[in-house]
Amino acid sequence: MVSTKQKYNQSFRLMLNNQPSFGLLSFSPASFNLSLKSLSSLRLLSICLLFTQFVIAQKKDDIGTEVVNVVKPYTPTISDAYKVKEVPPAEDAETTKKEEVKYQIFSFPVASTFVPAKGKAQGVEKPKEEKLWPNYATVGYGNYSTLNAELFVTHDIDENQYAGGMFRYLSSGGGIKEVELDDDFSEISIGGLYGYNKYDTSFKLDLGYKRDSYNWYGLPLENPNYTSIAFNSVDPLHVFNTFKVGSELAVSKSFFEKLNVNFIGFSDDYGSRENRFIVKPDFKFDFRDTSVKLKFNLDYANTTFDESYQLTPPPSGSDYKIDKSHLIFSGNPSFTILKDDLSIELGAEFAYLARLKNTYAGSDQGNESGVFIYPKIKASYKLVGDLMVFVAGAEGGLQQNTYENFASQNKFISPTLDIMPTDNQYNIYAGLNGKLTNSVAYNVKASYDSSKNKALFVTNPYLSSPSENYSYGNSFNVVYDNIKTISFYGELKADINKNIALGINGQLNAYNTDIQEEAWNLPTVKFTFTSDFNVGKKFYAGTQLFYVGERKDQFTNYTGFVNPDSVQTLEGYFDINAHIGYKHNERLNFFLKGNNLANKNYQRWLNYPVQGVQVMGGASYKFDF
Repeated sequence: MVSTKQKYNQSFRLMLNNQPSFGLLSFSPASFNLSLKSLSSLRLLSICLLFTQFVIAQKKDDIGTEVVNVVKPYTPTISDAYKVKEVPPAEDAETTKKEEVKYQIFSFPVASTFVPAKGKAQGVEKPKEEKLWPNYATVGYGNYSTLNAELFVTHDIDENQYAGGMFRYLSSGGGIKEVELDDDFSEISIGGLYGYNKYDTSFKLDLGYKRDSYNWYGLPLENPNYTSIAFNSVDPLHVFNTFKVGSELAVSKSFFEKLNVNFIGFSDDYGSRENRFIVKPDFKFDFRDTSVKLKFNLDYANTTFDESYQLTPPPSGSDYKIDKSHLIFSGNPSFTILKDDLSIELGAEFAYLARLKNTYAGSDQGNESGVFIYPKIKASYKLVGDLMVFVAGAEGGLQQNTYENFASQNKFISPTLDIMPTDNQYNIYAGLNGKLTNSVAYNVKASYDSSKNKALFVTNPYLSSPSENYSYGNSFNVVYDNIKTISFYGELKADINKNIALGINGQLNAYNTDIQEEAWNLPTVKFTFTSDFNVGKKFYAGTQLFYVGERKDQFTNYTGFVNPDSVQTLEGYFDINAHIGYKHNERLNFFLKGNNLANKNYQRWLNYPVQGVQVMGGASYKFDF
């Protein structure tokens, strides 16, 4: 009979031989393998076995011991991982073809009373547009008994025609310090105009008359001979009369661009006469991508003076008249090349001069004629867009000089001029212009000019036996010379905002003369500063500061008291002008103007001082009818 202890030992050996598996723990006669993944389960199982062993050990019989030999230590391994494919391969031999699905919309109207509201843009408050009045009247009065009045009116006859008229008056009672003769002056202008516009055609016609009254008050007071002069016997008044007729015919969308026809009649109270006719037709052609322009100019001027400026009175029966007639005909063909940022205008001027009359001091100086050719070239290149533009060119032309032009520049000339055209051979220039900022613009330029027979104003000599009111060294003559000029010009303009605008410019000149000792009365320096302000909605103001440098003039005294042919230096002068205004309403304005506020008694011309501080107040009124 087998005991319980023996049965247990046999069962235990059979268990070892058959290698039964208890979950994660396995036994073998050759080896004992323990998985790392089931370490915690192994511990729990070991505790259970120990507890069972302890229970059996409490029996009466001793079960003995068993030795287990571990032949090889346990080495765990990690199995390869295989990624599951997102799209498993299709095992079907043929993929089922997708069936085309067709859609059909069945629509029918639906009654609706809904009306969407229209979109509205956000409103922007616009400033009130200032009305432009076609008519105005101005009147002002100031010291030196200065009176200024202006009237301009225009009226639309119908939708295609309009007409207008103009009147201006300016006078001053004089009163300049240390002036012995009358120094008052006056200017009166009246004019009318007519205009027609219809479709592509426009026509303008204007008529005008002007009367200027000035005095030769500029006596060289350092002359001791003036102590014996009866000033009351000198009548320095000199009156100019100008009559103008001008017309312009313009046709758009045609090879004929416009035609200007003008007539100017000029005379004075000393028997001087001048007639001038100007005809200017302009044509424009488009040849492929090129614009071709053709300009013509016919300029005829005849000027006569009753006498010339003589050192001694003419002999009895002698004719010292001056009679000059010049005809200038010119043609200017040109075409423009545009390529990207480059613009070039290439052209030339061909001029023909005919001296039809050339009598001076009673003698014929010959009727010479000639042909002239001048360059007409302009070029511009945008270096940096509109910020920096390079400009260059070479231009010239034949200039018609007239008594009327000289009198507009210098009111104190004598009616004894030798008038001839000026040959502007060429003016070569180069410069830059553009913007420094959106509100600041600039312009700089250097030029070289060559002119033959350039007109210069010079003081007439004081005659030993003056026979005319302008023979006391108190009038000006015109002389001619070949002059080369180098100039440098610079300008800045700034619109700080809508209420402030500033401007400054300056020019430097250097002259080289051929015959004359100096370039008479031409300044070497010019400088100007301007400003305009709006103060609120009612007030506005502005200033103008300018400086003109030294000039040279020549004074000859044949009485022997002053060294003859002496060069006189006119000092540079600085002047300040200003104005302020008040807008009472959109029609009525009040203003106050001041000139020569620096109160400098400078000389614009030799022996011709100007008035001191000048103040004028007045009002202007705009209207319609």
